[in-house]
Amino acid sequence: MVDTGSDLNQSVSEETLAERVLRLRREIEYHTHRYYVLDDPEISDSAFDSLMRELKDIEDAHPELRDLSSPTQRVGGEIGNQFEPVVHERRMYSLDNAMNFEELDAWMERTEAALGSFVPLVCELKIDGSSLALTYEQGKLVRAATRGDGTTGEDVTVNVRTVHDVPLRLMDKGYKGVREGIPSIELRGEIYMPKSSFDSLNKQAEALGTKTFANPRNAAAGSLRQKDPSVTAERDLSTFMYAIAREASIEASSQWELLSWLRECGCHVNPDVRLCTSASEVHEFCRECLEKRSDLPYEIDGVVVKVNSFALQEELGFTARAPRWAIAYKFPPEEKTTILRDITVQVGRTGACTPVAELDPVLVAGSTVSRATLHNEDEVQRKDVRIGDTVIIRKAGDVIPEVLRPILSLRPEHAQVWKMPATCPSCGSPLVREEGEAAYRCVSLDCPAQAQERLMHWASRGALDIEGMGEELIGKLIEADLLHDVADFYQLTFDQLEQLDMGRTNIKGESIVLGPVMAKKLIEAIEDSKKRTLSNVMFGLGIRHVGKTMAQTITRVYPSMHELRQAQVDDLANIEGVGVIIAQSIHDFLHNDTNLQVIKRLADVGLPMTQEVETPSVPQTLEGMTFVLTGTLVESGLTRDEAGEKLKAYGAKVSSSVSKKTSYVICGEAAGSKRTKAESLGVPILTERDFLELIETGLVPSSQDRMEDTGLFAGLNE
Repeated sequence: MVDTGSDLNQSVSEETLAERVLRLRREIEYHTHRYYVLDDPEISDSAFDSLMRELKDIEDAHPELRDLSSPTQRVGGEIGNQFEPVVHERRMYSLDNAMNFEELDAWMERTEAALGSFVPLVCELKIDGSSLALTYEQGKLVRAATRGDGTTGEDVTVNVRTVHDVPLRLMDKGYKGVREGIPSIELRGEIYMPKSSFDSLNKQAEALGTKTFANPRNAAAGSLRQKDPSVTAERDLSTFMYAIAREASIEASSQWELLSWLRECGCHVNPDVRLCTSASEVHEFCRECLEKRSDLPYEIDGVVVKVNSFALQEELGFTARAPRWAIAYKFPPEEKTTILRDITVQVGRTGACTPVAELDPVLVAGSTVSRATLHNEDEVQRKDVRIGDTVIIRKAGDVIPEVLRPILSLRPEHAQVWKMPATCPSCGSPLVREEGEAAYRCVSLDCPAQAQERLMHWASRGALDIEGMGEELIGKLIEADLLHDVADFYQLTFDQLEQLDMGRTNIKGESIVLGPVMAKKLIEAIEDSKKRTLSNVMFGLGIRHVGKTMAQTITRVYPSMHELRQAQVDDLANIEGVGVIIAQSIHDFLHNDTNLQVIKRLADVGLPMTQEVETPSVPQTLEGMTFVLTGTLVESGLTRDEAGEKLKAYGAKVSSSVSKKTSYVICGEAAGSKRTKAESLGVPILTERDFLELIETGLVPSSQDRMEDTGLFAGLNE
């Protein structure tokens, strides 16, 4: 350890200290790269820590020698421009998808026809994470940004600095490959969370009673948007870099050379890449990756195939939303088998009783699945699912677990046929099934399961979004007699939460309480929920038949709770998309004395009871049109709710069901029955590619444009 005190300063020049700092930084960067990127450390952790301590001591004693590229600056510092808009050096395009080898071959054939011969193709794993852009000036990291809409992302520099395999300074060997006169370069890649880290994060969340992440992709994206960079640092994120905004900025002339150059710069580059010279080699690589998908320490959902030559990439160019020189071959949804041990009944906030498959835990598409909805009794009978069956499960859209079917050849003799119970499993009241409905319901107002579900619904992301208020915690608050209705959230105190018994004990046999850290975060989250809108409140109240979209529709017409209460059933029913049943449900709810008392208490503590009437910021070019969204929007990464909001901005109506009145159905990946119904009714279908063009322009692509985009006119305009 170098003595940085006054005696040392008298005997060692500033220049020598500066040189020592540079040598220490280079040595630490070298060992960081070997540890986090190459997974091949040369020195012990204690030796590495010793080097870091020496560097930190010198920089603390001589702040003038410290800069943001120093390894000591990975965590800490000011928030700065965190989450501010960042315009990318060049647009970050999405990729077209090939859902099978036939579509992949069609792309390769189009590429060959356009270029005159089969050209070398680079195959890379498609990492299931979040896109990231890193800007380096003179080799030093100055900015990190999310993809955003492809043109503008969010500044996440402070958080990305905490990710150990992101070079704060590009290695000299690689940086020599930057052309003279180029002041800055923007590198691109994917930030992800390893499977093991994802599992640990969710286990920790479950223990604390906070929200768990659906999959590693969401976990990575959420970790990037933490207000506190130290939280991001704890999340064990990693990166794979694979692109540069402007290829002309470096000496490399191909994708293969670019990957090699990125490695020389110290970036983490995925080792599973291959340069292919035939379609059969591409097929072979895809098959190999699919086979080893489950054994990889991170999630992948396909293979990206790119024309290797940068010159040929430029010749092929881009469509309105994607490069012609690359395509993503998407793996089929992952399916697993497991044993169905039981079918239980879950009571929702409206009393609806849903059969749930209780499964032997199994890893599917990045997370452990132990429960899956069976929707209703009719669905159980249609699929002939029985207790004891070996069943095939998958995640719809790689998110929602579903039981596909039983394997009848493996059905045991003791397999039990399941029927909906006659009484509510929570309160014992009789279950009823109204004519025309698939669901059985508990109609008891005193049903405790409905109370808990209503409270969970109020705190959920689509409603008031009280972060950290999960199922376990709400259950404990009910047990402690602190929560009865949604207004009770706003009466909770720090002391009550801090001392809340979590029903577990430590190794000493002492009761575990929630503690001050979580209590503080929850109080802040509860207070923050008061900033939501009237439509959030309407949705959060759990009025039957009033979903998020319906709440937004109603509050646009009646932008205050007072006006809404004055509205008659006929007035509400005349709102487009509402109808008599929904109108009656809203009217009855808002004229119930108990409900009104809760609403008054919410108003008294500052929940919004009015909403500003928004003036459209863009031309209402889609007014009068009705859209239905189905499937998963893979390329944009938008949820269907988010996609619906973008359509509504242009004046469109978004519906959950397809009818003859539907103008267009937008089909993402794994679109199911809604697409089938649209085809049977002759309703026009838009691809996600069409949707992205639509929200960019506000205009529905013409039928010819859509045909061209789907390849029916491929080659004619090349």
